[in-house]
Amino acid sequence: MADFYALLGVSRNASADELKRAYRRKARELHPDAKPGDAAAEAEFKEVARAYETLSDPDLRARYDRYGEEGLGAAGSQGFTGGGLGDLFDAFFGGNGSPFGGGGRGHGGPPRGQDLEVVADLTFVQAVFGATVPVTLRTAAACTDCNGTGAGHGTQPVTCSECNGRGQVQRVRQSLLGQMMTSSPCSRCSGTGQVIATPCPTCSGDGRVITEKTYQVDVPAGVDTGSTLRLTGRGAVGPRGGPPGDLYVHIRAAAHDRYRREDNDLVTELPVSIAQAALGTRFTLETLDGDEELEVPAGTQPGREFVLRGRGVPRLQGRGRGDLRVRTVVEVPTRLSDEEAELLRLYASSRGEHVEPQEKGIFSRIKSAFS
Repeated sequence: MADFYALLGVSRNASADELKRAYRRKARELHPDAKPGDAAAEAEFKEVARAYETLSDPDLRARYDRYGEEGLGAAGSQGFTGGGLGDLFDAFFGGNGSPFGGGGRGHGGPPRGQDLEVVADLTFVQAVFGATVPVTLRTAAACTDCNGTGAGHGTQPVTCSECNGRGQVQRVRQSLLGQMMTSSPCSRCSGTGQVIATPCPTCSGDGRVITEKTYQVDVPAGVDTGSTLRLTGRGAVGPRGGPPGDLYVHIRAAAHDRYRREDNDLVTELPVSIAQAALGTRFTLETLDGDEELEVPAGTQPGREFVLRGRGVPRLQGRGRGDLRVRTVVEVPTRLSDEEAELLRLYASSRGEHVEPQEKGIFSRIKSAFS
């Protein structure tokens, strides 16, 4: 005789929850629906089910622990009858009689409305500092003529006679394990538990109409393109007074003409001339928070980065802000006057640097050709 604890793969002091989880795992592995035609798996499944039936009952478990399987007597040999296995599946898997299907409704009632999605376009500054922006969408709203019931004027929905308002019907089917109880949505009322005898002419009995709505969305500081906000209960309402779904707002932030984001930092480039980089200068930098005085010291090299702490993007899920990083770009002039070129040649000569000689004008080149 197999040890019931070993069959379930648990210790002898396993809790009720541990027993339930172990049985559910084993049932999924060995159920005949998962291994059709496997006689060995079917036999083991029956043994696992019997083991759980015994150990999940405190009295039977105490007798088993003290006397073993022989001590169970008739109580331990009856097995599952009259839908007992179906009841166990109902407890574990939502009432559909199988460990492989999705859970049923459990209770009748109108279904939940659909979740909706919409895109909110923000400016760069709105995404950084947050804003309240409107979003407009077409959605399902409760019909005002019938107050969302779907019933025509002067009438009310009536309880479904097929399922008695439960929204589900139960059926008994014969299987290798005996009788099993299964539940499924009622086909007469589509699982709502109610029937509309006289539908509302405005919504044709659905209890809702399509309309355009505008919501004001509070966008937190620090969002960026790809961020999504969830507005609970702002989706489409369900039919016949069903609860609404949720609205998911996808953020799309515009680019900025001077700044770009790197995580929570703002990055910009500052053009400086050769003279400014060599001799130093001061700039008034226009930031998202206002003007800032920035000193560029003498000898600044191309690509040098100046960091303004706490002038970046607010952290979406934390405190404080990132930094503002200013990178210098030394601009080399592409066109020089004769005077500027001569000054640079004198500078290069004083440093012993070789530069290309100055090109002669066209008249000088013609004169040289005839000399």
